[in-house]
Amino acid sequence: MSATGFLVLLIVTIAILMVLIMKVKLHPTFALFLSALFMGLVLGRFEAEGFGFTDILTTITGGFGGTLGSMGIPIMLGAILAMGVQDTGAAKAIANSFIKLFRGKNLELAPALTAYIVSIPVFGDITTILTSNIANVLSKRKHISMGKMAAFTQTGLNLTHAMVPPTPGILAVSILLGADLGLVIGWGILISLIAFVLTWLVLRKWTDKEFVEPVPEVVAEIEETSSNDVKDILITGNDIPATFASFLTILIPVILIAGSSFIKMVVAEDSALYAWANIFGDKIVALGLGVIYTMLLAVFHKASVRKSNADATGKNPQSFREVVLNSWIARGLEIALPALLITGMGGAFAAVIKAAPAINDLAGLIEQSGVPGLLIPFLIGAIMFTAVGSMTTGGMTAAGVVGPMMVTLGLSPISTVLAIGAGTMIFNHVNNSGFWVISRFFNLDLKQGLKYITLPDFVAGIFCFVMICGAAAVGLF
Repeated sequence: MSATGFLVLLIVTIAILMVLIMKVKLHPTFALFLSALFMGLVLGRFEAEGFGFTDILTTITGGFGGTLGSMGIPIMLGAILAMGVQDTGAAKAIANSFIKLFRGKNLELAPALTAYIVSIPVFGDITTILTSNIANVLSKRKHISMGKMAAFTQTGLNLTHAMVPPTPGILAVSILLGADLGLVIGWGILISLIAFVLTWLVLRKWTDKEFVEPVPEVVAEIEETSSNDVKDILITGNDIPATFASFLTILIPVILIAGSSFIKMVVAEDSALYAWANIFGDKIVALGLGVIYTMLLAVFHKASVRKSNADATGKNPQSFREVVLNSWIARGLEIALPALLITGMGGAFAAVIKAAPAINDLAGLIEQSGVPGLLIPFLIGAIMFTAVGSMTTGGMTAAGVVGPMMVTLGLSPISTVLAIGAGTMIFNHVNNSGFWVISRFFNLDLKQGLKYITLPDFVAGIFCFVMICGAAAVGLF
């Protein structure tokens, strides 16, 4: 098959994937499976060998199993960690720290920066729920529009969701493209944080033009205050952990993974420090230690953990161990399962694309077209996210398409991963379930959702891409 023919097949396959998810409403896992099978069967009509029916199934199952082999345990550990962050009250403590930091001013930054941090290891919908109550309370207390709260809270959430492992989507893309996880985390945090600040500076006045009321049920007992005293604004609650202890739930895995990469860059491979960095920087070890720490934190905040778990499950086991060692894991696995299956099948789809001999010819064709190399992963990430409404699915598909072209296009794994991540920020709209979760918990109608979710994400994604291009141009990665 020629490069042009393969490009046409790729476009048709992606179109089929879009139709299956958007119109047929087929679950993304089986939509990816059928799309991979279709592409393999068509390739089998043109390639001399290696694409018989059983060969295609072997490629799909190999890609699925290989992806789950590298991603499965980290995703499960991240989901369990999310339960701990929710139940211990760590998210409230983190929000309070930002209220104190900004001395009661620019309070939209409190839930926004909380979401930015919490979203690194915690799933997006859970982060939305955790931070929405904070945003609603502060909105009522200081008469701040929920449009403004939503614009920056979800931008902070989606920036780290798109750009910083160990969030499942960008973690999978990093592993698939062979990028150093620690460096992706480091650069992802730097670029996304700058993009967040720039987006806030550009849009903060614009978000004041319309006042959106907080969710009435959430703020029924909250009174508005004209006081600027931080003590009157803080989120109160029984048994909230200390600030530093709360931050550690998030920072332990991030510091271990990122720190390991930087240590391995500056020490000899045969040194003891390199060996220890290799162990503690492993994504499973780092996330596992984060989970263990959070479970220990729960022991000192049993009242908060019991209440939160009972609210979530309707059950209150007599043994506290059952809450932490059973309920947390059960709740986490329930949330992790869809991400696991979608991620695994995304790897299967990518495996079929990479197996096609024409992929190298396609890379050469793109190189000859004069299109800037980094624009390719950015645009494919943006197109796929716009089409399927999932950062994980969009990013995995983009990685599968771009991965085999990286050498020919002169792209480094880190810049490619980050460009795909930035692309998945570009058009967050109605086919993304997260769009509706944010709209619901921040009291936005459809028009307001497009204003305060879609537009800020677009602006942040452009800022990210510009910085990635600048860093790549001067040889930083």
